[in-house]
Amino acid sequence: MTDPSGRLGGPARMRMLEALAAASAPLSVSALGEAIGVDQPRASRLVQQGVDRGYVRREADPDDARRTRIALTDEGRKVARGMRGERREMLGRALAAFTPEESAELARLLNKLADNWQR
Repeated sequence: MTDPSGRLGGPARMRMLEALAAASAPLSVSALGEAIGVDQPRASRLVQQGVDRGYVRREADPDDARRTRIALTDEGRKVARGMRGERREMLGRALAAFTPEESAELARLLNKLADNWQR
């Protein structure tokens, strides 16, 4: 997931792209910040960095002309897909070393974690 060219930046920028890729509609800066766990000023800076790199665009909110929404560009969508594919490949390589019993135990423990995760 590291990009030697420095195009992606840190984990928060990657979470921003992933959150926008997962969203069913463009997000406000505030909603985006909430989705990725950063405050509004940090979300605004991440959005600006994404705009500068051509990964996201601002568009007018049709319900409130004073607000903007953030959407992925085609390039941003491509980068987000690449991150997911790379992560899936890395996970597959790591899990290949597990025995069937270890895989079953991992699945059991992850289900337990998910069942007890506080929302």
